Amino acid sequence: MSLDTKSYQVVGAVWIEKSDGTDRFLGKGRIQLMELIIEHGSISQAAKAMNMSYKRAWELINSMNVQSAKPFVITQVGGKRGGGAVVTEEGIKAIAEYKDLQARFIEFLEQESKAFNQKTHTLGIV
Repeated sequence: MSLDTKSYQVVGAVWIEKSDGTDRFLGKGRIQLMELIIEHGSISQAAKAMNMSYKRAWELINSMNVQSAKPFVITQVGGKRGGGAVVTEEGIKAIAEYKDLQARFIEFLEQESKAFNQKTHTLGIV
């Protein structure tokens, strides 16, 4: 009889919300939206790249801006190209901090996956 060496992976997602759980502050989608605003210089183009309505993108941006000490995204009216949007220095710092948190979280999940597989194999659970 051969030993079946099944392997499992502990999975999860990380986001930041108010401690009372009422408002999400930062997560994968909001970070992606800000990165696309940096790339395109436009909320509309960033939303389109995410298959998201402009209204929804604006709601997410407004939520982040209201909850942060300083805005993460600002809009500019007019100009040669009709205005646009800019991710502020604070927004860029938030992106970096979230990515650092995400990397630590992934490392945690990998460690827990390894521990789970070792323990369950040793105990003959799976």
